[in-house]
Amino acid sequence: MSKNDTLISDAVQFYEALAANNTKTWWQDNKPTYDTKLKAPALQLLEDIAAPLAKLTDLPIHTKLFRPHRDVRFSKDKTPYNTHLHMMWRVESGAPQDPVFFFGVGRDYVTTGAGIMGFDKPVLSNWRQMVDLDTDRITAITTDLTGQGFTFREPALKRVPAPFDKDHPAASLLRMKGVVASRELESSGTLEEQIMSAFNALWPLNSLLISIADA
Repeated sequence: MSKNDTLISDAVQFYEALAANNTKTWWQDNKPTYDTKLKAPALQLLEDIAAPLAKLTDLPIHTKLFRPHRDVRFSKDKTPYNTHLHMMWRVESGAPQDPVFFFGVGRDYVTTGAGIMGFDKPVLSNWRQMVDLDTDRITAITTDLTGQGFTFREPALKRVPAPFDKDHPAASLLRMKGVVASRELESSGTLEEQIMSAFNALWPLNSLLISIADA
């Protein structure tokens, strides 16, 4: 078993145990395991992916490992810790809003993806205008990703926003207020190779989002 396989299996095992006892006491007792078997390898993975991703995009990459603590201020669920390991690579394009690539391991999933979770207001306006003006090119990118097994998050709006026709050929894209595509991790090659395979496929989407944000 490779160190990459170990990261995934260790994460699943750790989060299964955490889900059964999501308390501060359990966390403090098991934090050394998190630090050595999850956090340290995850930080190394972030670094290992950053270099080829910078080469792919020809742009600087900022990495982030999400904190284990949940924000429970506005949640009915007061369990204190996340039962997943999430990380991301932000493309530093200099545009008003940058897209990200991400990788996550949960108790029942291992996923890769990319996009912008929620558009800032000016970027949302740019997105809708470009979808309307350049429908064929944008739908070709999203259709290609769907054909490669990626799933787009459901549009936030139930109806096509004004002033666009409710029967617009890209109605589902116009109803989006952010664009994120993801799929389960493939099972061949090292973890770095699997992630970069997904990121290579996703780069046309993020490249499109950079150009739209910077329009």
